[in-house]
Amino acid sequence: MSLLQIRSDRVTFRAGAVSGRVRPRLLLVSAVLAVLVFVLFCVGMTIGDVPMTVSDVLSGLFGGSDSGTGYIVQELRLPRALTGLLAGFAFGASGAVFQTITRNPLASPDMIGINAGAATAVVAGIAFGFGGGLGTTTLGLLGGLCTALLVYALAWRRGTTGYRILLVGIGIFAMCTSLTDYLLSKAQITEAQASIGWLVGNLANRGWEHVVPLFAALVVLFPLVLALSRWMGTLLLGDDVAAGLGTPVQPVRLGLLLAGAGLVAFATASAGPISFVALTAPQIAQRLARLSSPPITASALTGAVVVLGSDIIAREITASALPVGIVTGVLGAPLLLWLLARANRSGSGG
Repeated sequence: MSLLQIRSDRVTFRAGAVSGRVRPRLLLVSAVLAVLVFVLFCVGMTIGDVPMTVSDVLSGLFGGSDSGTGYIVQELRLPRALTGLLAGFAFGASGAVFQTITRNPLASPDMIGINAGAATAVVAGIAFGFGGGLGTTTLGLLGGLCTALLVYALAWRRGTTGYRILLVGIGIFAMCTSLTDYLLSKAQITEAQASIGWLVGNLANRGWEHVVPLFAALVVLFPLVLALSRWMGTLLLGDDVAAGLGTPVQPVRLGLLLAGAGLVAFATASAGPISFVALTAPQIAQRLARLSSPPITASALTGAVVVLGSDIIAREITASALPVGIVTGVLGAPLLLWLLARANRSGSGG
């Protein structure tokens, strides 16, 4: 027996044991964002000491150019563009996860200490010389996951709630930031300068060693997030209601927390803690799709758009090539203020 229901915002179908729901607007928004990501991805690779057109970039990508153009595109510019795309994708997806499990639009990895924990671990490795053996990717992963577990453990009280995770995370964020400042004050000048350049979020001098681990992490963690997202809608109803509907609340929340932290940790290790992407991308995607919560895939695509677009602004519009994190900070700060004002007006801002 087949059943098809069409409403203004979604299409629901059922055929035997198979059922599903499709939101046409969300599909359209995701498709437009994907096209925009590809356009920004190509435009970003036209910028450099050797001027190129988008046609040159496409020829270099697909092997239809001379060896010089191909080398510039594939070896010098492609790793930077891919790092920005993948990092933005990871930040956007993780932001949607954290904002959903905490039921708070202000709860992003930036705010609850995941980025800060990963950054502290990487800065410790850079400042004191043991990062060469472990690598920034391993240090960032360890720092982000340990911070996530610490937040979850400290927020545990016969279970966890989004509100406690947010409050504990803000405290952990302050502690990690202070520890990072201390490490910088004790490091040698050259190591401190290298750490500061990385801390603001930077896509300069990215190579394939930054792309491959991040891509591998997304291949593993993003499908895991999508698999767990089937329960995210019930988490928005509250723990008691979600449990009554059959959702394993604590295992799902812990799984999403670790998967989101893993995405942030790998992205931070590859590109630095690019600020405000995980906060702004889910909110932009949610409003574009007109949904009650941030959509995972659209948020990830929006994050990629934000990072790639900010990198183009940093290199093309400004007089000097600014780190991409400075541009995202300038663009994201007004949205944060708007979210705080909106939360205060709605009575959810404390």
